[in-house]
Amino acid sequence: MKKRWHKSLCALMSAVLLCVFLNGASSALTPSGSQLYRGIDVSEYQGMVDYARVKRSGIQVVYIRSSLGSDYVDPTFRKNYAGAKAQGLRIGFYHYVTARTTAQAQQEAHFFASTIAGTQSDCRLAMDFEYLNGLPIAQINKIAWSFLQELGRLTGKELVVYSDTANARSVFDQRIADTYPLWVAQYGVDMPSENGKWNNWIGFQYTSAGQIEGISGSVDLDWFTEDIFLETPSSLPTPLQPAPPKQTKIILVTVRTGDTLWRIAQRYHTTVTDLLKLNQLENPNLIFTGEVLRVRVPLREEPGVSISEYTIQPGDTLFAIACRFGTTVDSIVAMNALPNPDLIYAGERLWIRRIAPSLARTYTVKKGDTLWSIARRFGTSTATLAKLNRLKNPNLIYKGQVLRLF
Repeated sequence: MKKRWHKSLCALMSAVLLCVFLNGASSALTPSGSQLYRGIDVSEYQGMVDYARVKRSGIQVVYIRSSLGSDYVDPTFRKNYAGAKAQGLRIGFYHYVTARTTAQAQQEAHFFASTIAGTQSDCRLAMDFEYLNGLPIAQINKIAWSFLQELGRLTGKELVVYSDTANARSVFDQRIADTYPLWVAQYGVDMPSENGKWNNWIGFQYTSAGQIEGISGSVDLDWFTEDIFLETPSSLPTPLQPAPPKQTKIILVTVRTGDTLWRIAQRYHTTVTDLLKLNQLENPNLIFTGEVLRVRVPLREEPGVSISEYTIQPGDTLFAIACRFGTTVDSIVAMNALPNPDLIYAGERLWIRRIAPSLARTYTVKKGDTLWSIARRFGTSTATLAKLNRLKNPNLIYKGQVLRLF
């Protein structure tokens, strides 16, 4: 009787919520199907979970974080999987992406696939890519696409993109929306807003402060449709082609004033995850000036590229420094995570990434460009650009024209 009562209640709740979704304002994003399933998503932050009580509370689907970055396995992953499996709950896995390049994205796809190999998922494998700070939108989409494509190739399973409404609307591109369904997060609303790319959702995370029997503290609560489930649930395979190991070395780096782990990771082309593991740090936001950290770097540096340190002198500007070192203002800003490129101080130290002059870079002129605006953008001068490109009239450039920068 108790089980039948729960099933009737869930069916009634689904029907009521579906009416809300389908009869809401035209700006709402609707579910992909009529049958809704109650769900939660969990990680180490939920601690020990009593899945018997979770099931009794009416939860039907559990998404479990298995991994983060390229080498961090969630310490509760195996316990969460075993506990949810024992109660017959439908299980899905998600991976938190920290990649900054497409190569790192493919590595993370291998790591995710390797971590969950041998388990059985009932739901689509989910990409959670919200660590976007400092990345151009085009690069974000390249990373996401590389991760999803590689993960699909390795596992042969259907996938889903987890994203909040804001990023779904303004960050992820139409190619991703056309290829992979959406598990959307938006809190404090009865239904998620339209984003202009996806036509519906198969997952809706509506709060991060849910209270469920069997979990001490808060947990994310979700609704899912039938489309979240795999067509043929089966054990996940071990990737046949593991990511090739990189030749690396460990160096010691002294933390400078204003440094963060993310800034250090960007400077040395590594990840926050690797820095945390190498230095046995529990809190990524707690490092101190003068502290010495171990950093893993490639054994061989990028050909034609060198990184040096420069102390800002009185009267310096980023433009002048970029011209002096044959680099760009954008490169200096990115290397040092400068919040305001126009505000630098004498005595402050900068990391400069220099590209050998022989490695010429080019730029295709766009509508509205002038030689001066291009020179300013790339930290060079109009005279240099005119000379490199043999321009008789620096004021005469054309849309589509390809210019050498260095």
